[in-house]
This record gives sequence, C-alpha cells and structure tokens, in this order.
Amino acid sequence: MEFGFTLKPDHTIKRTIKLTQQAEDNGFTHAWLFDSHILWKDPYPLLTIMALNTKWVRLGTCVTNPATREPTVTASTLATLNEISDGRMDLGIGRGDSARRVMGKPPTTLARLEEATTLIRDLVEGRTVAQDGPDVQLTWTRKDKLPVWIAGYGPKALELTARIADGVILQLGDVDLIRWFVGQLRDYAKQAGRDPKDIKVMAAAPAHVGDIEECRERVRWFPALVGNHVADLVSRYEPGDLPPALTGYVRDRQGYDYLHHAEVGSSNAGFVGDEVVDLGVMRRVGFPVAVGSASRDVTGQALYVTAARGGRGAVREVIELILRSQGKWEPLIREFLA
Repeated sequence: MEFGFTLKPDHTIKRTIKLTQQAEDNGFTHAWLFDSHILWKDPYPLLTIMALNTKWVRLGTCVTNPATREPTVTASTLATLNEISDGRMDLGIGRGDSARRVMGKPPTTLARLEEATTLIRDLVEGRTVAQDGPDVQLTWTRKDKLPVWIAGYGPKALELTARIADGVILQLGDVDLIRWFVGQLRDYAKQAGRDPKDIKVMAAAPAHVGDIEECRERVRWFPALVGNHVADLVSRYEPGDLPPALTGYVRDRQGYDYLHHAEVGSSNAGFVGDEVVDLGVMRRVGFPVAVGSASRDVTGQALYVTAARGGRGAVREVIELILRSQGKWEPLIREFLA
C-alpha cells in the first residue's frame, strides 16, 4: 500500500511547495493536483515548481480531461515536465466534471477519453501518432513510461480502465464500495487478457484531524462532490445494477452549484448528514452503534440500534448497555441510591 495526497490548487505558491516537500519527507509516493482551470490555479505551472522542489515523489493531475485540454498539448506538457522532474510524471484523466460543467458544458464521451488517453501516452513515450491531419511525434521526448490513471465509476468506464490504464481513480473512502468497484474492474481485466494485479487502485478521500464536529464540517463537501457522479450513474444505469450504499444518500440531493465545487461550508453539502460522513468509521470500529432515528444505511451497519432517538436518551441507553455487559450497572445504581 502507498499513500499520496491531492491538493486543490488554491494555496499560495509557498504553501504548495512546503506541503509537497513535507509529504515527500514523510514517505508519500504521489502528489496530485485538481485540474479545473476556472475554479482554481492552473495545475501545470504548480506541478513545475513542485517538481523543482522535490526529489523522488511522483506528480500528476487528479484529474485532467481531453475537452478543456487539447491532448497533444497535454502530451507536450507532460513530456516537458518529465525532463524537469527526471521522469516523475503520471497522467490522471477522466471525462471532465467541474472543469466542463462550470462552463455549462457536459463531460466528454468515453470514446473521446480512450482516444485522447492513448494519444497522450503514445506521444509522451515517443511513438508516432496518426490523427486527422499528418502523423505527429514528439521527437524530443525522453520517452519515459507514462503511468495512466483513469477516473470513473460506471461499468463502461471500468471496462475502459481495465483495457488501457495502469490504475483506476475512485473518489471513495468506503471500503465496501471500493471492493464492489474493484471486483468489477478485475473481472473486466480478465476479459481483456490482463492480470488484474497490474492495475493499481487509488481510493481518493478527504482527511482532517481535529474535533469530531470540525472534522465532519471539513469533509462534508466530499460526499456532495461524489454525489454528482452518483447522480450521473443513476441517470444512465438501472438503480438495481448499483449498490444501495452508493445511491441511497443522494435521494435528497437538490442540485449542485459548480462555482462552489469542493468548497468547505458550501450549501452543496446541505443534504449530507452526519451519518453519511460517519459511515466509513462505523464499519471499522469494534462495536458500531446507531441511534434509532438514523437512516437505514446507517442502522444496517450497526450491531446495536438504540430504542431511543438521537438526542432523546440514546447515549444513556448505550452507556447502560455497556455497564450492564460488564456487571457494573447494578452496583453503580445501588451506590447512587445509598
């Protein structure tokens, strides 16, 4: 297992450099940047300064797209960055979400994504590419191998990833959902004649250290962001073909303002309750408990569901349950009444 980090490109230049150096010093293997040129700073100048101020950490976009970035330009940029970084560039690419939608335009097609991804990799690695006009080649490139990561959730995107990519980017922190997607990816890899172990999996999810209430507010934007992709999937596939844990929490979603994409405190996350944020933690603790008023997605993960509603005696009920299991409840009551 390896650890990387992704920055939203709204930090100062000095802060970007410091965070990247700190990550490298602590063993992080990858440093990624969002690519949404209207909302934030352009990633490629930032990747340049990150490369110049580090030694071995790998660098890339998480993710770019072939609609706002013309593929031959992207290839030339990455080949140049490979010279600057001594061959440390990765390509993270998808159909285009916020970079397109903030301009009122839809994501590109999977066919275009496949065509562009193959073209970018071939050019960076020194191969001649046929296009609408004359064949083209970057005769000056170092010909470094370009690892390709494709972002996607749907069956067609996973099938494409299994055929041509070195890794998949899943913007999820839920272990069970990741297992569901990776299972499909591996099946598609076998169908394509590839060893599933050759395809890496990136589970991209936010993290914040602090008080629980602060942590919830700092990461609540992420399920809202993922909700866009989920809503897109639901519109194109039968809900029964998708896991309920993925589709359930977007039932109350009312829309999304891309001008406030991935923004802490945005109203975009108004439909994301604490139970959605806490769900991944519940699946990891030894004794998960849910209050009686929690959603079915949450109570389904609990070993114990309180009779009381949240804020109506649920905590007292759990404390009593634990003390009774330890044989301490009756002695405490007798001591209290004495």
